[in-house]
Amino acid sequence: MGRILLADDHELVRETIAAYLMQNGLHHVRAVANLSQAREALETTAYDLVMLDYRMPGMEAMDGLRLLAEEYPDTPVALISGAASAEIARQALDLGAAGFLPKTLAPEDLIRAVETLIAGAIYLPNDALANAGHGLTPREVEVVRGIAGGKSNKEIARDLGVQEVTIKLHVKTLSRKLGARNRTHAAMRARDLGLV
Repeated sequence: MGRILLADDHELVRETIAAYLMQNGLHHVRAVANLSQAREALETTAYDLVMLDYRMPGMEAMDGLRLLAEEYPDTPVALISGAASAEIARQALDLGAAGFLPKTLAPEDLIRAVETLIAGAIYLPNDALANAGHGLTPREVEVVRGIAGGKSNKEIARDLGVQEVTIKLHVKTLSRKLGARNRTHAAMRARDLGLV
């Protein structure tokens, strides 16, 4: 039975993952809300795995991951993220992470990933390995930045001096490339890739 420390600032996500792992993996999970609470927990207890949310208080562009990897080199640390970007996964591994767990993982895959990490192996999801880059054209990057800025297709078209129908095509194409379900998801994915 593994001891897992899960740090995520979204209470529903944190409690859902913790409950699922305890019900199905026979793991003991301690759930905390931010990096400072995670560091406090690590001072008093040894864990077999630490799972850190990519975007939560204290992480500051992966400084939190780097810090824990340096302070606890014998404890595997995995990054969990709402957007499974290959670039973020690669950065995480470069900074000492043992794995990268997108929040979109199927529940049974999450169990396998946790078991892989506790066993001392590295875990990366297939799509993070397959998609080494975002593949967006410069124009698609401009469009997704407009979306992230809360602009409508019409406003983006006006800013870029093109027809609105052209922007609609760009949105469709860039959403497919980013694996995004809609405009908002595309903006989130682009943000996690560092495009906006």
